[in-house]
Amino acid sequence: MRIGFVVNQIKTEKPRFTTVLLAYRMHQQKHDAFFLNVADLEYYADDRVGGRGVRPAGNSYKKMETYLRALQSDEAEREMLSAGDLDVIFLRNDPSIEPPSRYWAKSAGFMFGQAAARQGVIVVNDPFALANAATKLNFQNLPAPTRPRTIISRDAAQIRAFIENEGGDVILKPLEGSGGKNVFVVKEGQHDNLNQIIENLREDGYIVVQEYVPQAADGDIRLFVMNGDPLQVDGKFAALRRSNDSDDPRSNMHVGGRASRVAIDDGVLELAAMIRPYLVESGLFLVGLDIVGDKLLEVNAFSPGGLYSCCELQGVDFTAPIIAALQKKVEFRRAYGNRLRNRIIAAL
Repeated sequence: MRIGFVVNQIKTEKPRFTTVLLAYRMHQQKHDAFFLNVADLEYYADDRVGGRGVRPAGNSYKKMETYLRALQSDEAEREMLSAGDLDVIFLRNDPSIEPPSRYWAKSAGFMFGQAAARQGVIVVNDPFALANAATKLNFQNLPAPTRPRTIISRDAAQIRAFIENEGGDVILKPLEGSGGKNVFVVKEGQHDNLNQIIENLREDGYIVVQEYVPQAADGDIRLFVMNGDPLQVDGKFAALRRSNDSDDPRSNMHVGGRASRVAIDDGVLELAAMIRPYLVESGLFLVGLDIVGDKLLEVNAFSPGGLYSCCELQGVDFTAPIIAALQKKVEFRRAYGNRLRNRIIAAL
């Protein structure tokens, strides 16, 4: 299998990143795994879409750290690729971490991915679904019982009215973006700086205002879901609890969150089952569900992280079923040709 991982920038990848882990495991299985910077994607004069693929020189790396160093070195192999040269394109670039100066990169991955899918290569997650997932407004398409009570507005009066009606703590965050950036908790009866928060968030567009789920004080659960079903090996789920011992309300790992083992109960599985039709219909192959209590806080469709920690905490290799599922998709494509739309095959 020849696969291309589209990332923000190869030079910023790290050993414990999910993308690096998947590529390294594929390398060990003798698959051809390329990395493509989102800035290196191209639409050629003959209407093909592709880009500059990079992979480590040589074919034997015993450690993931060595593999990554070789990938990021000047000696790495570079090859101009087109969609037809690859079996799968895995879009793993995260628009939310792009700086303002790279505003053009926020949509480049799924835009080029859409063109590649039209040319017959399997693209996961489905690039048309990712275009919708670029805004949290799409989250409101999920069944109401699965998500916190929410309004999305730029009207300070409407926001204040919602907060007063809630009568408890609320979360405010920007409609665009992810990763815990600009997330504020407004405590009940402590609204002194509310105007300042609203004005700050309005500079970036619409504001999402949500009920605060009390269990969030204990962190959240990141559950990996593949082809619509919770990812598991030998009865162990690819999941972890993310928590933060500081006063920071965010549990994201890059802002100080820590990972620990978590038991997945029937409530979490019921919630995942309720989300399954949306994931399958959208063509979302691998996502991270962020869950607090009985509520889903986010569907991370772009580049859910934490798989390395899941493997480490549970003592199993969760990459094996992911790679096997991708190989099965390639077999389906070869058998059915383009009769199966990308959105179907992506979550099949």
